Amino acid sequence: MKKQHFIKYFSGLFIAASLISCDDELDLMPISEETTENAYATGTQLNAALTGVYESFQSNDYYVWDKIIFEDVRSDNHYAGGDNPEIFAFDDVDVSTTNNRVFNAWSSIYNAISKANLVLEKAPEIDQEITEEERTQIIGQALFLRAYHYYNLVKQWGGVPLILEPIKSVDPSEVRLPRSSAEEVHDQIITDLNDAKELLPHSYGNDASVNKARATVGAANALLTKVNAQKPNPDYPAVLEAANAVINSPAGYRLLDDYDKLFDGNNYNNEESILEIQYLGGDEGTWAPQLQLPPSLSGDSWRKFVTPSKDLVEAFDNEGDEIRKNATMIFEAVPWVDEYWGNAVNSEVPFAYKWRNAGGWASSDNDYIFRLADIILMKAEALNELGQIEEAADQVDIVRERVGLPELTSEDKASYETMKRAILKERRLELAQEAYRWDDLIRSGMAVEIMNAVDDIDLRTNQPVDYNVSETDLLLPIPQNEINRNPNLTQNPGY
Repeated sequence: MKKQHFIKYFSGLFIAASLISCDDELDLMPISEETTENAYATGTQLNAALTGVYESFQSNDYYVWDKIIFEDVRSDNHYAGGDNPEIFAFDDVDVSTTNNRVFNAWSSIYNAISKANLVLEKAPEIDQEITEEERTQIIGQALFLRAYHYYNLVKQWGGVPLILEPIKSVDPSEVRLPRSSAEEVHDQIITDLNDAKELLPHSYGNDASVNKARATVGAANALLTKVNAQKPNPDYPAVLEAANAVINSPAGYRLLDDYDKLFDGNNYNNEESILEIQYLGGDEGTWAPQLQLPPSLSGDSWRKFVTPSKDLVEAFDNEGDEIRKNATMIFEAVPWVDEYWGNAVNSEVPFAYKWRNAGGWASSDNDYIFRLADIILMKAEALNELGQIEEAADQVDIVRERVGLPELTSEDKASYETMKRAILKERRLELAQEAYRWDDLIRSGMAVEIMNAVDDIDLRTNQPVDYNVSETDLLLPIPQNEINRNPNLTQNPGY
């Protein structure tokens, strides 16, 4: 798996604004070889630094792949597959403090935050090759990116150290920071996003591959929708306000008529998309699809990772949801033994299918960060929490209509609780393999109940799998490496 290079976020981006293109930026001396004093003297250099913040999406395994493990494999949506013990630990909901995937995610996300902090510090100081509009938009993007990275930290680990400016000292009092509370981290995220909204445009012009690659007002409101719902003390009026701002955005987001076109590889940067991680293939491709696709599509025959669970397949079948099922998974007989789908060679196994083009470890399949259907269902959730059950059902029915399913039943709408479960189910069917399921289970307060009700059988022993999930499993452990380095860090309960 080769390290990814610069993404296409800025290809052609600055032509209209008299800024340089990504290709020009790549001619710069690497930032690491310049001193802090001279590396950020011009708008050109500042834009190169901002490109580096976006590039964290490609070079950070959490955003390329591990978020699926943390969200879908850890939940009832997918099995680990493959042969990696550290991924099996997520499947078993038995993650240790020394799991390298936990440490790599923690450190990589903080590295991305560090890049954003540097842009935020330097942007006000630069007066060469930059207009005030460009400076404003750069600051807005960096604020959004910092907020997004902190959101991924706080939802996985709870309270974390808040670092809001570049660290320039090795003094322990400055680098060994204690954890802020989850409430404090969420407050900072919301502050950053509200500030970002005032600085960002709704679009950067007519090029969709630019508008879906950069932070916009729509992206900031989409993240505000998620943050205000996920925080320890949810603010549902704020969720509703942000969701409506996305749905009614001048950017013109709308659901695609054909669900499958979201993932067929020919329609990225579409009208439903709010923000995507962009891949070009080749040196700017993603290795993730190769890990999951069946032999007929990947061109190899080794056991693949992230296979849909029996519970997920049954959820689609019970709903009669063939359109989303066929867009989400593909079945194929395999030359290995699978402990869940057939304890014999040539058993038929489902494969994750929302990324469909392996590309020999260099796929050009994009990855959605936000799309409109997710936000519509978040609106439904907020309406239900605010006692507007019928209105919530109307939003769910918009999403169901797209895939030919009937409206929710009177039983679904009978009470707050039945509606809550209907929305949770709809989110599962709509968003499987898009790294939302664990968040949804946590937010619903039903993670322990639902995970312990999963009826998986290990066919090697014909014994049921006991996930034995408790409240202490809901957050990941603080990496032991970090606690060893920073004695001011406290561990999450249960680890």
